[in-house]
Amino acid sequence: MGILHLLTLLLMLAAVCTGWAADPATAKKPAANSRYPLPYPPRLPDEQIVVTETDPSFLVPGPNFLSGVDIAKTAPRVDFSYYPEQNYPGNPWSHRSDGIVVGERYYSSSNDHLAPRGTAHLWEYDAGKKSWRQLCDTTKFLESINAFPAEMNYRPGEMQSRIDLGSDGWLYYATDRGSPTVTDDAHGYLGEWVLRTHPGTRETQVVAQFPIAKHTLPASVLDPKRMVYYGGTAPGKDSPNQKVQFFALDVRSGKLKLVADDGPDRTMIFSPSTGCVFWEGKRYSPETNSITPSNVPHVRSATRETPQRLVYGTSHRSADLWVLDVSSGAVRQLGSGAVGSQEYIASIDADPTGRFLYYIPGAHGGAASDGTPVVQYDTQTGRKKVLAFLHKHIWEKYGYALDGSFGSALDEKGERLFISWDGWRKGQPRGWESAAMTVLYIPESERR
Repeated sequence: MGILHLLTLLLMLAAVCTGWAADPATAKKPAANSRYPLPYPPRLPDEQIVVTETDPSFLVPGPNFLSGVDIAKTAPRVDFSYYPEQNYPGNPWSHRSDGIVVGERYYSSSNDHLAPRGTAHLWEYDAGKKSWRQLCDTTKFLESINAFPAEMNYRPGEMQSRIDLGSDGWLYYATDRGSPTVTDDAHGYLGEWVLRTHPGTRETQVVAQFPIAKHTLPASVLDPKRMVYYGGTAPGKDSPNQKVQFFALDVRSGKLKLVADDGPDRTMIFSPSTGCVFWEGKRYSPETNSITPSNVPHVRSATRETPQRLVYGTSHRSADLWVLDVSSGAVRQLGSGAVGSQEYIASIDADPTGRFLYYIPGAHGGAASDGTPVVQYDTQTGRKKVLAFLHKHIWEKYGYALDGSFGSALDEKGERLFISWDGWRKGQPRGWESAAMTVLYIPESERR
């Protein structure tokens, strides 16, 4: 073996062994084509499914902590678990859907991100029993009903839409692509599916196949009373119409009520009190089945409507908070929600009283570099408070970096915040490679 060849092998071995084994706040990210040296699925010690932690380090500020931000006085209790069925390397394994909590159960998803053939999983996590239940493997289901034409060399590798519960007791969501590079004629790409799954029976049904031809379905929200599914699309590479589409789908009949250009690219606001849907500069009314102008900025994250008929949100990758009065249509700026260097917020939740907001900056990565702060915002005072810096303790004890979240959900009492995470295990050099979930029990003293 030549000296040059030997040195190359040694360098490759060093890269694999070191990877991101250092703290992500200081570690240098490896090249995107690094291999995965750790086994799948990711496991907790002693084959535990869920571990529970309460530690003083949760209240120790992470790097980049901004002045003028409060820190909770009582450390929360935190449950930590990996998503099941991560049995092989994804590209990467991730979560993307904003889920919901119904009683003890948190409904969310995980994706393998593979393309042109991948899959997504719909999950139920029972916080009381601390157990997982798979409700649907989207590709297995679609293959079981022969949904793919022979020429379609494509299987949806993601679920990015919201997961919402209808008044009929079914969960509604949509498939999405693992990579935009495969949504083309060469792969026989025709579009996506709106699906529903009954959490009691685990039966899954197709609500609509290819509702917008050759478009993916990354954005959605359900009107559970009128049973109308609202969607926002992303055009496939060979779609004749390259504009983002808005559509309103009657899920009882499976018929489209309206399709229009310039739809929402990531998130929509649904107002139960008015029945209207809002997105950037637009308002859809179900009464007139028409779209009119609104004052709403770009919507990247948005709360549910509060008892005060307010919706709080952020735009693009900025942490600047704003509030929409759904009755008047007025929008007011509230200032920055940042607590460190990261600003991108993809999910934000309001408590049942409308007083407190909860969110995690650093949605697409970087939360760990700030210590992974979980933030509470007081709408009465405008004060920001970090309930916990989760990174240090979870990294040091379990070797996992909680680095970004696209989905969180608060329970109906405002006591538990369920958070889905993208991250990586210590020693895995590729960066994000596995998905996890935490439940943060908000101390009663921090909700006064």
